[in-house]
Amino acid sequence: MFQNSDLPRLKGFRFPRSIISYAVWAYHRFALSTADVEDLLAEQGIGVSRETIRTWVNRFGRHFARCIRRDRPKPDNKWHLDEVVIVIGGVKYWLWRAIDGDGDVLDILVQAHRNAKAAKRFFGGLVTQFGEPRVVVSDKLRSYTKPVQSLAPDADHRAHKGLNNRIENSHRPTRKREKIMGRFKSPRQAQRFLSAHDQINTIFRPRRCTLSAASYRHARADAFG
Repeated sequence: MFQNSDLPRLKGFRFPRSIISYAVWAYHRFALSTADVEDLLAEQGIGVSRETIRTWVNRFGRHFARCIRRDRPKPDNKWHLDEVVIVIGGVKYWLWRAIDGDGDVLDILVQAHRNAKAAKRFFGGLVTQFGEPRVVVSDKLRSYTKPVQSLAPDADHRAHKGLNNRIENSHRPTRKREKIMGRFKSPRQAQRFLSAHDQINTIFRPRRCTLSAASYRHARADAFG
């Protein structure tokens, strides 16, 4: 079950890398709580507290997400943008998400507002990271209009509710995790968790319906690597 057991231990950590990476993978890949991961490890004879697992997830989840962003190929130049409300401490916040034409998450950003300033901050960060897109697909929120025109003047902006079903579906894992976690505790915690969760979860969920069995196994092996 635990691979790369011959790798040296991380300085300051009692458990080897293979166990830490397995715990972080299981937490983000499946709809599990830290208590669930604790039980999975206990079944293998590994005694780890849920607080230790939470520390691993917070620290190494971000590291894995950075590695995924660094190593993945250049994203498709057709972007889908959307925003969904999340309630934190009784206050409404907005989760802004962008995916490319292949369904891979480009970035997320938790913000307090859903206006032109928030749209420009989010879209500007995407353009800085990936360059100007060829096509931008969004819902009918008018706040996107000026940021897209100013930051990507050559892009074809398509504002249509029906064209954005793909990214609407990408919000579902967030809703599932939000329910399991008993809602997010703060905007910072939501940003930290989702920025890692989206990246890790995406590479383990390729579009299986479009792949042969051999291609799917190859994609899964790459994800584990």
